[in-house]
Formats: sequence, structure tokens, C-alpha cells
Amino acid sequence: QVQLVESGGGLVQPGGSLRLSCAASGRMISIYLMGWSRQVPGKQRDLVATFSRDGGVTYGDSVKGRVTISRDDAKKTVYLEMNSLTPEDTAVYYCQAVVRDSDNTPRTYWGQGTQVTVSS
Repeated sequence: QVQLVESGGGLVQPGGSLRLSCAASGRMISIYLMGWSRQVPGKQRDLVATFSRDGGVTYGDSVKGRVTISRDDAKKTVYLEMNSLTPEDTAVYYCQAVVRDSDNTPRTYWGQGTQVTVSS
């Protein structure tokens, strides 16, 4: 199975920055896509950013211009750099990976989430 380990969350002041990391491990043939979503309790999970294997990136409307997604293929790690953070960015951030699994089947995996709190 594939595991996703997230790190980098925490408390940051408004206007500050954070860098989240997500490392994929386990048996897999390839990774189609890695990305980030976020969720506030009682609300839907919203897309933050994705990075596909062909280099394509997408950003959610609420974070365009304030976040940058990047990757390190050798480490099977995706990063999310967040700038100009506001309290509205407070959420649990979840890492996502769509992989070609060891049995040759595409599957989607989710990390356990990392809390980001933007507050003075």
C-alpha cells in the first residue's frame, strides 16, 4: 500500500507563510498526480493545488496567486508554499496522490491531514 506523510502545518500569523510537505512511500509503479485539498469541519473539501506527472498544475480559485505547488520526483514529495495567509486559510490540509499501484490499478490515496491555523 501507499502511505502519504504530511508535515509543515502549524500556527502562523496573518500575512505569514508556511510550506507544507507530503512524501509518498510504499509500493507503486508510478504517480499520476499529487496535490493538496483543505477542509473546515462542516464544509466540503476544496481543491488547493495539484501537480500532475506531465507538469500540469491547477490551483483553487480561493488561493490563486498566494500558493505555489512544487515537487521533488526523486523524493516522491510534493510541497505547498503558502503566502499572505489569512484566517480564512485555517483548515486541515490533506495531501492526495493518484498512483498506479503495484497491481497496475490506479488508486487514490489521502494523507491524514495537517492543521494550519492562521491567527494572531
